[in-house]
Amino acid sequence: MSCHSSTTWLPRSRRAPGEGRLHLSELLASVPDGARFLDSGLLIVSELVTNALVHGTPPGHLIHLALDLSLTPSPARLRIEVHDARRDREPVLRALTLDGEAGRGLYLVKSLSARTGCSPREHTGKIVWSELTAC
Repeated sequence: MSCHSSTTWLPRSRRAPGEGRLHLSELLASVPDGARFLDSGLLIVSELVTNALVHGTPPGHLIHLALDLSLTPSPARLRIEVHDARRDREPVLRALTLDGEAGRGLYLVKSLSARTGCSPREHTGKIVWSELTAC
């Protein structure tokens, strides 16, 4: 099995989504044919990290990003996990409105992902994850 994994801690700041995207870009650039996950992966990292920043990470805490790329067996899979410190606030799909400026991120994540979910962390907080597949 060909697996490539990477983790990082992101600051609780507006820089976090950009740092998360850079981290994913570096992982995918280091793997042959990793670019096939780039566009969707960048959007998903941005949305999940932004949600963790805005809704799941109180002052004094960091955001943890874990990436796992499995190239075999087929289909290839990229798993993106974003860990935050708030167990009591799970992601919620809001009703979409034509004039709303927020609330579309999780819809985008779900539409680009083969699977998504949320689970509690062992001691505190939660993990929001997404899996992308490519043939």
